Amino acid sequence: MQLGVFIPIGNNGWLISTTSPQYKPSFDLNKTIVQKAEGFGFDFALSMIKLHGFGGPSRFWDYNLESFTLMSGLAAVTERIQLFATCAVLTMPPPIAARMAVTIDSISHGRFGMNIISGWQRREYTQMGIWPGAEHYKRRYDYCAEYVTIMKELWATGQSDFKGDFFKMDDCHCLPTPMAKIPIICAAQSDAGTMYASKYADYNFCASFGYNAPTAVATSVARLVEANKLTGGNCSALILTMIIADETDEAANAKWEHYKAGTDFEALAYRDEQARDDPTTDQYAQPNRRHILGTNKLPTNQGVLVGSYATVARMLDELSEVPGVRGVMMTFDDFVIGMEQFGTRIMPLLRCREKLREAA
Repeated sequence: MQLGVFIPIGNNGWLISTTSPQYKPSFDLNKTIVQKAEGFGFDFALSMIKLHGFGGPSRFWDYNLESFTLMSGLAAVTERIQLFATCAVLTMPPPIAARMAVTIDSISHGRFGMNIISGWQRREYTQMGIWPGAEHYKRRYDYCAEYVTIMKELWATGQSDFKGDFFKMDDCHCLPTPMAKIPIICAAQSDAGTMYASKYADYNFCASFGYNAPTAVATSVARLVEANKLTGGNCSALILTMIIADETDEAANAKWEHYKAGTDFEALAYRDEQARDDPTTDQYAQPNRRHILGTNKLPTNQGVLVGSYATVARMLDELSEVPGVRGVMMTFDDFVIGMEQFGTRIMPLLRCREKLREAA
């Protein structure tokens, strides 16, 4: 099973709480985390893009770096780990995103990939005057399909004359072409989104719900597996989960309860209001409006694994055995401490990484 880290490009990571670790994002912080991940043998690191936070007493995600420039800097200070930046498709034309990707591919010597997001939080875009209106929700996957098609044409041949409903290329050029394939990630959960992921992406983040429920992802992963059968695609499932670990189950759960006690309900209310703007949400979601784990959408598609180092290792091994799961991308309550704990205390216990350890 591949291991990845969802690096804290936004303040306070992924806990919408006033009692969780409070910090601002910086290049130095993310460099420390990614270099630790690389040293421990992680396979990839991914950064999101957030353009408007949720506010509240914690000012959740009010402070954010930019994804492409951050990953460009990290590409220059790493050697092996694969790096994914997130592209908000409404903010730039596909040829610009394609050229930026080629540039980071050159810096990283073929270690770059792209996470495609369609745009769900209206306020992110209205603040800049670029929100296309509610009709975007209905055709967002058509929009993304054209976007990715153009980028792939440019990466493959350096030229595109694509003509679609949203984009029309006129002998568009992008040279040089990348030295390695640039993989595409998305995080679609609906039936339509899953079909889009199967056709156009290499990886899809499948929904993970609940507390200490590693196999709860099975239904979402099975949907992707079935979509691959229908489309002939080969999209692999990645799972997003938070790790909160300590010496004992009791100590880890005490931290989790402490974080929950500080839940920022004002920030959650803002997130919920923005999510309700999307008419497709309830088609695939199980509402959980009190959940303090921060993700781009209500309800959270991020589970949480809380326990001792041995308990967390056992649950990750259970997750690895779910048919169709290719990897897990992790967040932590405290990223620097959490990464160190994971690399020194949890990774040596993982059965799902034994073959890699033996090969090394």
